[in-house]
Amino acid sequence: MWQGTVVSIHIAAAAERPMVSVSEVRAVPGKGLEGDRYFSHIGTYSNEPGLGRDVTLIEIEAIEALKRDYGIELSPGDSRRNIVTRGVQLNHLVGREFKVGAVTLGGIRLCEPCSHLEKLSRKGVQRGLIHRGGLRTHVLSGGMIRVGDNIQELA
Repeated sequence: MWQGTVVSIHIAAAAERPMVSVSEVRAVPGKGLEGDRYFSHIGTYSNEPGLGRDVTLIEIEAIEALKRDYGIELSPGDSRRNIVTRGVQLNHLVGREFKVGAVTLGGIRLCEPCSHLEKLSRKGVQRGLIHRGGLRTHVLSGGMIRVGDNIQELA
């Protein structure tokens, strides 16, 4: 069984606002991360129905591969994802439950990169992160998530 780690946490106060790095954040079931745009229903896609906007995750390995394979340097916050992980194959968590520290998340679907992400970050990001853009989740049980927390799949 694998075990990953939270590398960094990022939230934005409103749609298209810069992501701010925080050392910890409270996850609330059905709402997301306190202080984030989707928690307050003011994110770019807040008016579109569906699950998976509570918390988004991306692998630091994908960000590193973007630089290695495409020459595109992207800071973790510029990925527009809330939690950056290490040692987790996020694509495998679609339809599964897992723990991030004390919080339980449910993997909903892949968070494929879009033209909006590229507009807010750098040219080439959309192509470079195809199938590596992260995971959309919903919060099943709340609590605090902290940088350095362990991540593990629930059996």
